[in-house]
Amino acid sequence: MMEEQVILVNKNDEPIGLMPKMEAHEKAILHRAFSVFVMNNKGEIMLQQRAADKYHSPLLWTNTCCSHQRDGETNIEAGKRRLQEEMGFKVELKELFSFIYKAPFDNGLTEHELDHVMMGYYDGEPLINKKEVEDWKWMASEAIRLDISNNSDNYTAWFKIIFDKFYDFISKSDRK
Repeated sequence: MMEEQVILVNKNDEPIGLMPKMEAHEKAILHRAFSVFVMNNKGEIMLQQRAADKYHSPLLWTNTCCSHQRDGETNIEAGKRRLQEEMGFKVELKELFSFIYKAPFDNGLTEHELDHVMMGYYDGEPLINKKEVEDWKWMASEAIRLDISNNSDNYTAWFKIIFDKFYDFISKSDRK
């Protein structure tokens, strides 16, 4: 099986090539990615705990799902595909915002991503893929904020960055 390719982009999110995923993470090259947040009708966010055998950030808590777009796939198509693959359900997604971040890991890999953040709504229970996801839970955004500040090491590097931006976005949306 050929290693998955990521879409290399410039800071304007314009594609400039493809590269094997591991190579892009070894070389810290900017590439396109996405993060999905799923909320329920109580306003809670579905978190996933990454599987124990993930190549980085194993057993850490993060947003509902995240991954990389495939060549020719829209951000929304990619989010729906990966949500089904990891969490076992489909929902309509809306793209909220995007931003660039860089996060090095202890194993020598670096996430350098232009991340498209999406959101959807779901009130059921996921059917998690145990190869990808160890566990899941619903959590209120205020509880997540507090837990990140008290137990930062329990969360992925990108989630801590994204959550602040997502929290600001949903807080502003609530006031409208």
